[in-house]
Amino acid sequence: MSMDEDARWLEWVTKQFESIAGEDKEIDIDEFKTALKVKESFFAERFFALFDSDGSSSISLDELLKALDLLIHGSETDKLKFLFQVYDVDGQRTHTLGSIDPDELRTVLKSCLRESAISLPEEKLDDLTLALFESADKDNSGAITFEELKAELETFPEVMENLTISAANWLKPPEQEEKKHHAPRYLTRAYWHNNSRKLLFLCLYACLSLLLFISAMLQHRQGGLWYMVAKGCGQCLNFNCTFVMVLMLRRCFTWLRATWVVRVLPLDQNILLHQIVGYAILCYTLVHTTAHVINFVQLSESSGFSLWEYLLTTRPGIGWVKGTASVTGVLLQVFICLMVLCSSTFVRRSGHFEVFYWSHLSYVWVWSLLMVHCANFWKWFVVPGLVFLLEKIVGIAVSRMGGLYVVEVNLLPSKVTHLVIKRPQFFHFKPGDYVYINIPMIAKYEWHPFTISSAPEQSDSLWLHIRSMGQWTNRLYENFRQPENQTVSPKRLATSLRNRRQLMKAQEELFSSNCNGACYVDGPYGTPTRQIFASEHAVLIGAGIGITPFASILQSIMERYRRRKQNCPNCNYSWCENIKDSDMKLRKVDFIWINRDQKSFEWFVSLLTKLEMDQADEEPEGRFLEMHMYMTSALSKNDMKAIGLQMALDLLAKKEKRDSITGLRTRTQPGRPEWGKVFQKVSEEKKGKVHVFYCGSPALAKVIKAQCEHFGFKFYKENF
Repeated sequence: MSMDEDARWLEWVTKQFESIAGEDKEIDIDEFKTALKVKESFFAERFFALFDSDGSSSISLDELLKALDLLIHGSETDKLKFLFQVYDVDGQRTHTLGSIDPDELRTVLKSCLRESAISLPEEKLDDLTLALFESADKDNSGAITFEELKAELETFPEVMENLTISAANWLKPPEQEEKKHHAPRYLTRAYWHNNSRKLLFLCLYACLSLLLFISAMLQHRQGGLWYMVAKGCGQCLNFNCTFVMVLMLRRCFTWLRATWVVRVLPLDQNILLHQIVGYAILCYTLVHTTAHVINFVQLSESSGFSLWEYLLTTRPGIGWVKGTASVTGVLLQVFICLMVLCSSTFVRRSGHFEVFYWSHLSYVWVWSLLMVHCANFWKWFVVPGLVFLLEKIVGIAVSRMGGLYVVEVNLLPSKVTHLVIKRPQFFHFKPGDYVYINIPMIAKYEWHPFTISSAPEQSDSLWLHIRSMGQWTNRLYENFRQPENQTVSPKRLATSLRNRRQLMKAQEELFSSNCNGACYVDGPYGTPTRQIFASEHAVLIGAGIGITPFASILQSIMERYRRRKQNCPNCNYSWCENIKDSDMKLRKVDFIWINRDQKSFEWFVSLLTKLEMDQADEEPEGRFLEMHMYMTSALSKNDMKAIGLQMALDLLAKKEKRDSITGLRTRTQPGRPEWGKVFQKVSEEKKGKVHVFYCGSPALAKVIKAQCEHFGFKFYKENF
């Protein structure tokens, strides 16, 4: 915090105090918790005891501000003394600096774990306490003095840096981010440079739409202004209602990603462009309808038909198929508005994906009505429509071949269902690809897209990790949780490879004889991650279940990496040769995984552990694969309620050479990544062109993309 932020924080504390304190202008322990949003009783009681300088069991505003002013404006020693007193429970009555014994330290660390939502066994808590105590107790006296704690803290520069910046962070009031006034991101040179393909494509699209609009208006200028506007919008609708379909030709796009076209056209933005064209169709439809209504009002004044006859009947004879232009136009208006409304983010993200899915299938009715409504639409539609139909036929044929069925199911933390599907011999995919899956026992006609989480080199099965977020995914999870399905539920992922093959063989026989295990897969379809092997330095960022495409990619990368790895025949020492080939140009991979809670890391810990073990002891350019784990619910090192815990976790990780939270060699970092620092480090490594691949929430995607533009990194986001 800066001095201005400290002043605002003190002002916030004062207002909180005055709003809660009674007529006596003092607050007790319960009111203190409410005022500073401190929920954990241990830290609330310690802060209260230290602030209550006269021992009256209540705090006045003067006492509170005096203590906080010391924390903010005091010296480094003053802040360290306060931290020591919080840990020294026995010294609270005398307010003197005594010593911290092992029991006090254990109590503090236990409270730190609860504050950070970390659950560890009692034995691990004892190990953490012992690691920190042995490191700090330099003279082996059985107690930690103030000087010893100060010396220990000085071995952690990042902690001391936070102490000197400001101690106001220690009590962590609700975050109030300062609004920074920057130039709009869309006006920066970096944004235009990094989005040149998309922006150029949108400019060409806008110019073509304008050209179509003007040419149609000029061709019908004899009909009056509103008739010209209606015809101009109608011509744009002919183009857009066909183009919106072209943008969803997934098989064609997957094929084009392997060609030079991917360097010219924004193929990775097809979903975004599909949405933009969809909204354009809605706008053109509304203007087209409004212009016709105004034109009908004018015609009704000079003809024998009323406005309602023009709009809702075939009597005026408008249209090339028995005067049905108006009636079909009304139906088209209803269908298009319904499709746009049901495809809105709040519908898809609120657990009602099925509403989006079924309403979007009305595109068949829209195209059929357009054929009747407009005499020229078929000319626009015929070629793309045939390609679209061919894709659908191929998809149906592929999905019905091979007799696919689920051979294993694992129910993972955070309501994640891990499906293992028998992989047919004809099914070939690239790392990061996705498929559409239909499981009749869950919903007979519904198809849903999911990323493949297994590697292409894994020839016997296909993995999908599905998080329960909507009706279909919840039904899937609950179905395999029912007692009657326990006989077909699998063993845990820790089953050995030999036993796993025996298990899969037995389950294949069980599922093949049980129609409930049948499933259908349509795909695979390509994603932006296909560009990863053309990168030199790849940064993979997964948020939560967003790790699934990177699970496949990491396995495939390490499989190719093993080809470069060399082992000494006389010992276990290994090294990696720096070989560049057409198969893989990668020189460095940074994998960043962000999770909210501890259990979420259990999804792929076994896989990540194996990847860590596969790395060579020596590499010519440093570690090939670096992992970075972040747990957002854990308090960061600049929070006093977490300083001791994070120090203990660091010490124990160095001692045991593995992280206490995940069991990996990589230390799990608390809080959220500071993207500026993360990308600055990546930039300084100079391993070649940096490509950032992201899968996760759209909100975080905007933050990461802005940082990529700042550093000149190429950004790819999963869209399907």
